[in-house]
Parts: sequence; structure tokens; C-alpha cells
Amino acid sequence: MKAMPHEIRTEVLARLERDYGLKRRDSADYMRGGKCPSCDKKELFSRYDEPWFIKCGRESKCGDQWHVKDLYDDLFDDWSKRAPATEKAPTATAKSYLQHARGFHLELIEGWYTQENYWSRELGIGSATVRFPLEQGGYWERLIDRPHRFGKQKARFAPGKTMRGYWWCPPSLDLLQVSELWIVEGIFDAISLLHHDIDAVSAMSSNAFPAESLKALAKARTEAGRRLPRLVWALDNEPGAHRYTRRWVKQARELGFTCEAAQIPQRDRKTDWNDLHQRWMFLDEDKRDEQVERELKEARHQGALLIAESAAEKAALMFEWRERHEFHFGFGNRMYWFKMDLEKLNKAKQALEDSEHHDDKLLNDRQMTEKALRQSGCVVEIANCYPQALYFQRNEITDESWYYFRVDFPHDEPTVRNTFTGGQVAAASEFKKRLLGMAAGAVFTGTGAQLDKIMKDQLFALKTVRTIDYIGYSKEHGCYVFGDLAVRGGVVEQANSEDYFEFKQLRLKTLQKSIRLEIARTDEGYRPEWLDWLWTCFGTQGIAALAFWFGSLFAEQIRDEFQSFPFLEVTGEAGAGKSTLLMFLWKLFGRPDEEGKDPSKMSKAGLRRWMGQVSGMPLVLLEADRSDNDRGAAKAYDWDELKPLFNGGTLGVTGVKTAGNETYEPPFRGTIVISQNATVAASEAILTRIVKLHFVRPQVTSQSRAAADNLNHLSAMDVSHFLLMATRAEAKVLETFRAQVKVHEQALRELKEIRIERIIKNHAQLLALLDALRLVVPLTDRQHQATQRELTAMALVRQSAVNADPSEVAEFWEVFDYLQSLSDDPVVDHSKNPDLIAINLNEFAERAAEHKQKLADVGTLRNLLPNSRSRKYLEHNKSVDSAVRAAFNRRNNTLTQRGTTVKCWIFQNPDAKRGNA
Repeated sequence: MKAMPHEIRTEVLARLERDYGLKRRDSADYMRGGKCPSCDKKELFSRYDEPWFIKCGRESKCGDQWHVKDLYDDLFDDWSKRAPATEKAPTATAKSYLQHARGFHLELIEGWYTQENYWSRELGIGSATVRFPLEQGGYWERLIDRPHRFGKQKARFAPGKTMRGYWWCPPSLDLLQVSELWIVEGIFDAISLLHHDIDAVSAMSSNAFPAESLKALAKARTEAGRRLPRLVWALDNEPGAHRYTRRWVKQARELGFTCEAAQIPQRDRKTDWNDLHQRWMFLDEDKRDEQVERELKEARHQGALLIAESAAEKAALMFEWRERHEFHFGFGNRMYWFKMDLEKLNKAKQALEDSEHHDDKLLNDRQMTEKALRQSGCVVEIANCYPQALYFQRNEITDESWYYFRVDFPHDEPTVRNTFTGGQVAAASEFKKRLLGMAAGAVFTGTGAQLDKIMKDQLFALKTVRTIDYIGYSKEHGCYVFGDLAVRGGVVEQANSEDYFEFKQLRLKTLQKSIRLEIARTDEGYRPEWLDWLWTCFGTQGIAALAFWFGSLFAEQIRDEFQSFPFLEVTGEAGAGKSTLLMFLWKLFGRPDEEGKDPSKMSKAGLRRWMGQVSGMPLVLLEADRSDNDRGAAKAYDWDELKPLFNGGTLGVTGVKTAGNETYEPPFRGTIVISQNATVAASEAILTRIVKLHFVRPQVTSQSRAAADNLNHLSAMDVSHFLLMATRAEAKVLETFRAQVKVHEQALRELKEIRIERIIKNHAQLLALLDALRLVVPLTDRQHQATQRELTAMALVRQSAVNADPSEVAEFWEVFDYLQSLSDDPVVDHSKNPDLIAINLNEFAERAAEHKQKLADVGTLRNLLPNSRSRKYLEHNKSVDSAVRAAFNRRNNTLTQRGTTVKCWIFQNPDAKRGNA
């Protein structure tokens, strides 16, 4: 392999020592003593002079190895920066990429390529490319500067051009001279094989059959009087390519070609021919040829298994390869069991040799063995489908674990994927039941002993996938997970065919299935005009709500750095449009027909689970009207229960089903939105945690009505690309937030009317999020400035609200003062202590009704009075020696007097001017 650039090598050596503990000893050529990521043993080593790979030295028990490109791709993916092109060296970047990222000898491919550039209008970013011209016109090019920025697009064909029917042939390859021709997928795969004296062409895709090129080759070879070369179909080893390999082998044979196949065994990660080439080049020359020969032999064997035409043929191939006398295997998506019975097999072979049948006499040794295997009953079907263990998944917190299986069928039924518990893979009866319940008509007829051997083979060294039990942002993994899409480091990833996301050194999936998201993967069909409609309908309050919704995506990061994230209260008159606004905002997150839940109608356990389903998303609490409470209906929700959630506290503690005393305390990962008609009446601790929007019934115009209709008619797929736009901008959003939140905090502190630090912090955070929102949606300066003024005004109103009583409580004390003023004797205040006020609520309501005074219902007052601010609440249901009853008894001076003890609510008297009654 070519020398690693000095600056990259220096950084790689430092990282290998830091991350894996690899150290060089006594000027040796190798670094040793590192901890293997697979087996955790200190047997990891790497070359010191050319540290392209790290490898575990336990060859028989582990032997895993990793290319440093996979470990530290940031060092290898910006080639224009590493090796910029110049006038004298216009292909310097491409050469550096091909030499160091692909391991190619440049003299072998001189003149085959050019260096070009590609610009994405959609993303507004560009990259240098390595471009290869194609025989039929056009080109294929590979993006080489941080290609992860372009999502799945790592390479491209010339626009409007197609390679269908043709392959790419290396210019140095004379197809009239080859005796064996390998057909691989990519150009880099073909070049990799050429380095090892294997003649190869690129079909450019697994689903492209090079029919025209094969016909042209057959014609040219025939005209030259040469036999057709043997074809080796060596496409990538993945399910889709398997189907095409069998199909292309059949079609090529119809054209007169002899065909074989080759498949690279896939272990814990995807490996192609270029990966193998770089692995081989890492070896010393004296070991390289032996390793290449061994791995090519195994690849041919795997290819032969893939294109075997019968279960018996496949069984014979497997028996010849390892000479195992008993094993399971799959053919045609059915599971078979092979058991060697030499006596029966020899009798069957002898009968075929002695047969007078014409067809039997034409059989060669392999064909005779295959037929004897079928006749002797050595191959038996044990399942009408093929279950395959894919990976092991565990919830580390609850200590629950499952084996994730894929079940394939021989007919047109789609593949089924689901989990098996440890108990279900340990017993044949339980395995049969689970398989039948998991897939319609899937029947396993094997024995317990057979299942034990199957599981021993399938579960050995099975990869492990980490799990989360929610959707949204995973702080532990720095990743957003939205169903089958994930965003990490600004890159959108699709779940793979095995239902998990594979990142560098991380496999991750969510177990949360109850929330379905409809997210537009691309901006095709995105309707940016929704912002204008939102402004028309809701003005500055709509943009403020949007800023909170947008900020919810980053709540975990903000709480981690700034220790809190505010609650949002949305109140207003009936018909003010609260539901329209909330349901539209949910569409931006891909959740149509969502508004929220009423916490008073949920059990405590149900509420805790509901709050734990999402991370970095709002949870909307819809509170029933308080007038419902005096009908004996649901109990009003206690807002004080939300206090710990402001800082991302736990949702509660539950026991874990283990023999120990472990508990599960899931943290709150979302944000809180409270939506109701009436204002939240709660303690100061809750009110200072809230940013409040109050909506009034608008003056409807034809323009606003049309805008509201447009918002209602938008589907989630029209606007949900906003979610990906926002999460992809995570780094820039947080950078803007950090810078602006300090600016806004200082500006709010200069307003003398605001005295509570928490109110300043909450509204400053929302102002900073409004600034960051402009990175994703095109807010005009007018919209931005007007919303800033609205948020500042909201902070002032919040300070006033904390200082004042709710209107119902203020009204209560006005009636109290009025009733007390009707007489020199106490009317409703039972206290004889001038520092206290004692009120019996039922009696108070009676007196108010007698004097035709408007008063909130007693049930509402019971909820609100504990938060009274003008007269501080102390306690309730306290027995008081009544000043009111004592005055009544004096006035009447009768023999029959009323008792003087009354159950009262006790408040502090701020005036303390009244003497003892």
C-alpha cells in the first residue's frame, strides 16, 4: 500500500493511542497492547509505519480488523483540503483520493480518469469528483469531499445518460484474451481486482444486466475463433443483489456463457471488493498471496451456494466444504436439515451406478451424489420458511432483551421481521408457537435437538444493536431518531433493511412503535408558503409558538447546557384558533391529526408513559374546563407536578423486574405545552416557569379565512420536511442560541419591571430561538422584530401575572371586602386574631348570593385560593372559634345559641387593622 501522508499518519497514531491504548515498544514496526472493540481483549495491534488497519491478534477467536477510514473518516473525507489541485497538478486531489482512500497504484490507472467538480443546487454545497468516461458516452463520477453531506448520493452518472445494457471495461483489459471474466458492481471494485491479476468489468449496478456488452463479446470471440470466457458474477453480498445474481446467471447461460458466482462473506459490517483489496495490501507480501487465494476460494464457494439449483446440490456443496455430518441450511427461502447417513447414501449411489436408466448413466460424480442424497433422505425440509437471527437487542435500563429475526417465504408473502425472547429460541415448542404467531402459516417441524444446533450456529457472535424506547433526540447517542429516518451530525440516514440505523461504531434503533410519523424525506413538494399563512392568521403570537415548537427539538441540548427549558401556555377564547395553530404545528413534525391529551383523564402510569414516548418534542396538555369539576367528574390536574420537568427531572420511579432492588427512573426529554381556555392558576413556582400566549377571537377577513383554510388543508407531507431542515441545522442552531441568549438576557435585565430571574431566562431563551429560527425559515425583518417586541411584552405581562391574583381570586377578595363592610360586626371573617382571616367557603357563598354578588363556583375557588397572593393562604379545614357566631349570639341574646366552632380557610391579613371581635 502507498505511504500514508505524514500529517494524517501523525494524527492517526495519536488517536489510536488515545482511543485504543495502542503503543509502540522498542522501535518495533508494530503498535501493540490495544483493547479490541469486539472481544475487549488487549490483543489489538497495528503497523507503526503505515497504520491503515487495526486488527485483533486472536485469529482463531476474534481476528476482527478495521480500516482507519471507518474509524476516523473525518481525516480522509475532505481531499480538496488535504491535496488541493493546482495549475501544474490539476488532478492532485483525485490522485490523492485514489491512492490513499482506495489503495490504488496510480501507474496502473493512469489516464483513466479526470478530476471534476459537482455542485448541488438543492443543498448549496459542492465537491471535487473523480470522473470516469463511459464507452457509450457520458460519465460516472465519485464525490470525494465530505460526501456524507450529500446524504445517500455518493456518486452520480451524467444527467440524462444511462449505462443500461453496457459495462465499464478497464482500458488496459483485452476482452479477446481473457479466459475468465469477473463482473462486479462498481468501477472501484473492478480496479481493485485488477491489482490482483483478476480480469474484471463493472456492471455499474446490481440491477443492470450488461446484455449488449455480453452480446458484443460473444460476437467478437466467435469471429476471432475463440471460446467464450467463463463469467464470474461477483456482485455485492446483499439480499437485493442475490436475486439479480441468480437472474443474470440464468440469462447469461442462455447467451451461451458458462457462469459461476462469487460472494464476499459478510460478518459484522458490509465488505466489498475494494475493502478486501485494501485489507490484502495491508499484509506482508509473503502472506498476501496465501490470504488472497484463501478468501477468493471462500467467495467462490459462497457464490456456488447462491446459484445452486436444488437443495440437494447446495447440501452437497456445503458437505464438501466442511464435511459436517449434520447441519441446517436454507434454499428457496425454506429451511432444510442435512444429516449424513453413509449406509443409505452408499446404497443409493450403488443403485444409481448399477442403473440401466439412460439418464442415470449420463450423471457425473457430483450429480450422482446429489441424486443419491435426495433418494437416501439425507436432506429434509424442517420449515416452510426461513427464519434468520439478525441481531441481539437489549434495553440496558430495564434489562429486557430480544433476538430480532427475519422470516423469508418461498411464495409472494412479504418478509416478516420481529422479535423472539430467550425462552422462545430455547425450546422447540415455544419457537413453533412464536413463529406461527409472528407470520401467517410459518411452520417449524424440526426437533428440539435440531433447534438447539440451529440457534447455536445463528446466534454465535451475533451483533448487538442498542435501543431507545422513545422517538426524537437521543442525548446519549447525539442522534435524532424519527421512525425509519434518523439525523446525526446534520446527515439524514434511512433505516437499513434490518430496521436499525448504522452509524460509525454505533447501531441504534427505537422500540417506540405507537407514534407514526409522516416525514417528507426530500424537499420535493415542500410548501414554504405556509409561513405567510401562519403570519396572516396568528401574527407575532403564531411565530412565537413556532419558535417554541422549533426550540423543542433542541430542548435536551439546551437543558444540558443551560439547565432548563420553559413551558408554553396557550390560552384564549373559544374560537380563537388555538386548535388550528397546534394541529398545524404538529404537521411540521410529521404528526397529522394530533393536538394533545387531557392529563386529568389519564391514569398516573398512563401519563408517565405518554410523557416518556418522545424526546425533543412537545407534549400538549389539554385541561378540561374547571366547570366540569363540580359535577364530580375528573379531578383537576395539579400543575405543581410539572415542576421537576422544567429541568429535565425524572417522570417517576418504577421497579425493575429483577431479583435485586433496581429501579427505572426515566428522565423527561420533551417540552411542555399547556392549552386551555382559562388561565393556568398555580403556584408562583409554576407561573415563573411558563411563557404565555393568550389568543382573542380575531376579526375575520377574507384573507385570514383563506389563510386558515390553507393551513387546515395542508398535509403533513407538504410541510414535514421542516423537521429534517431543522435537525440538520443542529450545530448552527445551537451556536446561534448560545451567542444570542446572553444578549437577550442582558436586555431583559435592563427592564426594571422584571425582577424574577427565571422569567428573564425563559423569555431570553425563546428570543434566542427566534433568532435561530431564521436559519431554517425565511422570516422577514419586520416579522422578526415584531415577534421580538411581542416576546418582550410577554415577559413584562408574566411578571405582572406573578404579582397579581387570578381574576377569580381577585373577585373573591373584592366580595369579601364588600361583605365585611356591610356591618360593624364581622360578616364572613370568623377570625378573632387580627393578623388572620378565617373564611368558611360555603357560608361565604351563601352571603354573597344573598347580596347578589358575582362569585366563582366553590369548586374553582378551592383550586385557586391556595395560590392567593394579596392575602397569603396558610391552611384550610381548621377549627376556629368564630367571631361571626359570637357576634350573632350577642345580638340575639337568646337561650338557644349557635355553636361557635367553624371549619375555615385561613389567610394572612395584610392590613391587620381590625381588633378582636
